[in-house]
Amino acid sequence: MSRAGRLTPFSYVILALVGRDGAGPHDIVRMMREGAIFWTTSESHYYAEPRRLAALGLLQARTEPGRTRPRTHYELTDAGREALTAWLAEPAPMPRVQNEGVVKLLAADFADDATVLASLAGVRAGIERAYEDLDAMERRALQIPHRTRYLRLIDDYARRLLDAQRAWLDAVEEELG
Repeated sequence: MSRAGRLTPFSYVILALVGRDGAGPHDIVRMMREGAIFWTTSESHYYAEPRRLAALGLLQARTEPGRTRPRTHYELTDAGREALTAWLAEPAPMPRVQNEGVVKLLAADFADDATVLASLAGVRAGIERAYEDLDAMERRALQIPHRTRYLRLIDDYARRLLDAQRAWLDAVEEELG
C-alpha cells in the first residue's frame, strides 16, 4: 500500500470516532477537544483525515442541511468497518507520551526552581480543564448506549491518569517549592 493509502494509528482514531452513527467534521473536532487527554493533534488533521479515508473508500461522505450551509456527514463503509475490526484484533502498543513538563524538569538545571515551577503552572490549569471535559464526556456516554460501557472504562482511565498527573505535580511543587 502506498504511503498515501497507508492507515496510521490516527486513521483508526477517526474511524472509531465516526463509529456506528457517523459524524461530521465538527463533531469529530468536538470529540477531539474533549478527548485531548487521549490523543491530540492539530485540528486541521481532524478535517483532512476523514477526506483522505473517504478517498480510500473507508468512509462515505454525504451532504446534509446545516444551520447556515450544507455540512458533510461521514459514515463507515463496509471496507471501513472491516479495517476497524481487523485493527481491533491487533495488539495495542504501549501508549505514547509527550509531556513537556517532564522535559522542563530534564532541563531545569538551566534555570532556578521558581522559574521552572512558574512554567509548570499551565499543567495544573490543563489538568483542571481536562477534569471538566471528562465530566462532559461522562454525561455524553449515557447518550450512546452501544458504547456506554466502553466509554465508562475510558473515562475511568482518564480520571486515573489525571489523578496521577495531579499527584506528580503536587510532588514536584513540594520538592521545588
